[in-house]
Amino acid sequence: MDDGRSTRISKYLSRHLRHDPARIGITLDPRGWTDIGELLAAARRDGFPISRAELDHVVAHNDKRRYAIDPGGTRIRASQGHTVAVDLGLPPAEPPASLFHGTVARFLPAIRDEGLRPMARRHVHLSADRETAARVGARRGRPVILTVDAAGMHTAGHVFHVSDNGVWLTAAVPPAFLRLPAP
Repeated sequence: MDDGRSTRISKYLSRHLRHDPARIGITLDPRGWTDIGELLAAARRDGFPISRAELDHVVAHNDKRRYAIDPGGTRIRASQGHTVAVDLGLPPAEPPASLFHGTVARFLPAIRDEGLRPMARRHVHLSADRETAARVGARRGRPVILTVDAAGMHTAGHVFHVSDNGVWLTAAVPPAFLRLPAP
């Protein structure tokens, strides 16, 4: 499958498994799973047919491992990034000393004042390494990498989870736990 088709399928899945399942008539269970057969039928009705082979390819080859198929091979969900209410069932996890967040300069004034907030998502997304954070930030322009004192947050009682694809999740990051570039 060509990369353009894979990208279009991935974006389609992201929209419907993370943000708007009702748009194509699918439902997510409380853990974010939906039946693959129902998803493929809904996509076909929506004028965006996806074969099971294409779906499996996108899940297996997505560089960020955005999607997971259950061990039985009958259900799929997004690994994180939901704006709809789901509980991925991720246990609390002790984070490394530092985590990273990629952003762009235009958001720094608000981040300095308010810290990192989930905005429309359920959690703030953090990366375990600078390189991943830089790729995330580069989606919106020249990336600025913020360092999060994750150990300090954890000691202060903030809860972290790590998604199946290695993204660290937390409710918010207060400004006191951020190292930002000088204004």
